[in-house]
Amino acid sequence: MLEIGTNAPDFTLPDQNGQMHSLKDYRGRKVILYFYPKDNTSGCTAQACGFAELYPQFTEKGAVILGVSKDSVASHKKFEQNYGLPFTLLADPELAAIQAYDVWQEKNMYGRKTMGIVRTTYLIDENGVIAKAFSKVKAKENPEQMLKLL
Repeated sequence: MLEIGTNAPDFTLPDQNGQMHSLKDYRGRKVILYFYPKDNTSGCTAQACGFAELYPQFTEKGAVILGVSKDSVASHKKFEQNYGLPFTLLADPELAAIQAYDVWQEKNMYGRKTMGIVRTTYLIDENGVIAKAFSKVKAKENPEQMLKLL
């Protein structure tokens, strides 16, 4: 996990509509950058729907929500449509941002070691500096937790 007080690594990734987004596009706004393992799985859906439910409060506070996984643009589009997600989902199949933010790690799944995304959420301030970082977050509690920080 990256240290609080350090500059957040910039990235350029496509969203669920194929439009490119760079972290520097959001300077001047707070960014909730959350990394999740896979579209349309129970924990990831609970987390995304939690952010969607609270989305008006995040926008009231001037924050942007960006969800990142290694799923494809097409998978993100389906995920967005299935649950009416009002925020940006970024596709990172090459693991560029995922590795830059140190969330691609060894995981123990049913006694087998595999590499995967550790559910992690960063709060990045208006100047592109990491203000808060949470790893191994609880999917259902994370949206409320992040809203309280703003």
